Amino acid sequence: MKSSRKTKQKEIIEKELLSMNSFFNADDLFRVIRKKDNAIGIATIYRFLKKKSGDGELHSYICAGKKLYSIGKRNHSHFICKKCGKTSHFNIEEISAIRNSIKGDICHFQLDVYGICEYCKKNRFNIDKS
Repeated sequence: MKSSRKTKQKEIIEKELLSMNSFFNADDLFRVIRKKDNAIGIATIYRFLKKKSGDGELHSYICAGKKLYSIGKRNHSHFICKKCGKTSHFNIEEISAIRNSIKGDICHFQLDVYGICEYCKKNRFNIDKS
């Protein structure tokens, strides 16, 4: 298996990666990196994130059509209204029902829940009563 060289660019990216406290995408990391070294391009950032994610050192998610990453084992959950399309994030910690039905260890998860939001429900916008 091909070994990765330790370069100055990788060291800079690695250091800045550790400062990312919450979910981030490649553009977020790129903006931070450009302040430290404007010679590092976005393609380098994408390759770095792909490798780290593939090695299991980063966790990846999809949110609003973009790939997000986190250093920690965070969970990422959405409630999506089927009427207005609004997406809101929510936090869920207890997943024992899911954990009990999976033969293996759960690292992190992403969950999309669909329904009718409070606003649409309250205003009765074309809500199907079935």
